[in-house]
Amino acid sequence: MISRRYLPSMPSLLALEAVDRLGSASAAADDLNLTQGAVSRQLQVLEGQLGLSLLIRDKHRLRLTPAAQDYCREIRRALQSLSQASLTLRANPNGGALNLAILPAFGMHWLAPRLARFAAQHAEVTVNLSTRLKPFDFAITNFDAAIHYGRQDWPGVAYLPLMQEDLLAVAAPGLLKAPLREANDIFSYPLLQLESRTGDWGRWLAHHGAPGQRPAAMLFDQFATMTQGAIHGLGIALVPLFLIERELAENRLVPAFGQPVKSLGSYFLVWPKDQPPRAPLTSFRSWLATELSA
Repeated sequence: MISRRYLPSMPSLLALEAVDRLGSASAAADDLNLTQGAVSRQLQVLEGQLGLSLLIRDKHRLRLTPAAQDYCREIRRALQSLSQASLTLRANPNGGALNLAILPAFGMHWLAPRLARFAAQHAEVTVNLSTRLKPFDFAITNFDAAIHYGRQDWPGVAYLPLMQEDLLAVAAPGLLKAPLREANDIFSYPLLQLESRTGDWGRWLAHHGAPGQRPAAMLFDQFATMTQGAIHGLGIALVPLFLIERELAENRLVPAFGQPVKSLGSYFLVWPKDQPPRAPLTSFRSWLATELSA
């Protein structure tokens, strides 16, 4: 239950946010299309309701007290959330929205080609996609669910397994004239790897009978840029096979050595397990389970 005792009116909050952003009541009045007196009254009402001073009057400029500046940062976040909620409602007035955090490569190559089928079956749901590379706290975001790669090590979430990766060592044909004779031959070439998976080359070598090594490599934050680096001859890269099927078919990349190896982690759909799921998420999970079984 929300206590209304310290719940200020929207005009008062907008007035304080505008003064903090613009530095004067007159500038805030212009921004809000109000008179300067109206802005001043809203600030007085807010100070009276909270029982403390929020402003420092310095000649012709208004400054917020340090405590009021912290308060205003929270107000600004709340106003942005309200604005986003209104935009979401306008985008889909007859249904609900699913806010999904995705990993860029997986979202582009695995999820996006399938989303049209979900949209056809659930026209009432609008799917909003945003990129997040690492786990986060669902409690301080508006995400309903996320795509996670790794193990089941994201605290406080439930998991739906999606797929495991097969990693293939690849290079540009201009860099690698013929496949390597043995795994250790990779040390004769520059290596590329994802900065979040710095152990992949060591595991790849161990799989091919050369354990206990952790070779240095050029780091990338996303598979897309690393794949382009490999295509342009920067080095040998370990890339999930499902991301480079076209590049292999078009001979822009060639296998360097051996067959694909299983990655250490898997892809999951995750969502907060201590919150009742909203209808759009329930529909999305059911649809994903059907896609996976097919």
